[in-house]
Amino acid sequence: MTLRAVLWDMDGTLVDSEPVWARVQIELLTALGATWTVEDCVALVGSDLSHAVDVWMSRIPAGAIEPEELAERMYGEVVAALKEEVVFRPGALELLTALKGDGIPCALVTASYRVMIDAVLSHLPPDLFDVIVAGDEVSNGKPHPEPYLTAAAELKVDPADCLVIEDSPGGTAAGTAAGAFVLAVPQWVTIPAAPRRLVADSLEQFTPQDLRELLA
Repeated sequence: MTLRAVLWDMDGTLVDSEPVWARVQIELLTALGATWTVEDCVALVGSDLSHAVDVWMSRIPAGAIEPEELAERMYGEVVAALKEEVVFRPGALELLTALKGDGIPCALVTASYRVMIDAVLSHLPPDLFDVIVAGDEVSNGKPHPEPYLTAAAELKVDPADCLVIEDSPGGTAAGTAAGAFVLAVPQWVTIPAAPRRLVADSLEQFTPQDLRELLA
């Protein structure tokens, strides 16, 4: 197999946005009368927004807020924070830039909606990603393989010749189900080793050639 493309998750993989999500969740849900902890935030790492809203609503007193308003407020506060500042995961921006320089196509495949992607991309040089698949542009979110299959199709490459970079169990499962090799760099949640999967502590150690050798 030959490396034809690298498919990147965003939250927790490219950018360290999970602490922002956790802070906003705890502050907003507590204000609405729910008990919400860091452990609750960790349990939702990698989830799409619709699933997260269902879980949040189950913890909020009845009548406190409508699901649509909750989603809008939660998302709006996170987007506002990311527009102000983005912290990249160690080695992520360097590897992404090196892949671009080597001519290896990259896709951003995330459960986040387009408005949040735009907030993150405003901090990046233009055109680092050849394809973007947003959470509000697919029928089935991760752990379903559809997001990664969509990215591979738009890049016109075989998913088996793609390397997925992920930080969550759900995203890792999506990449595996799509048939890609998965480089897992967990931050909050442990990810076990498995066939066609490498679990690493950081992206700092990887070069484009290292990624090629993983698929060779």
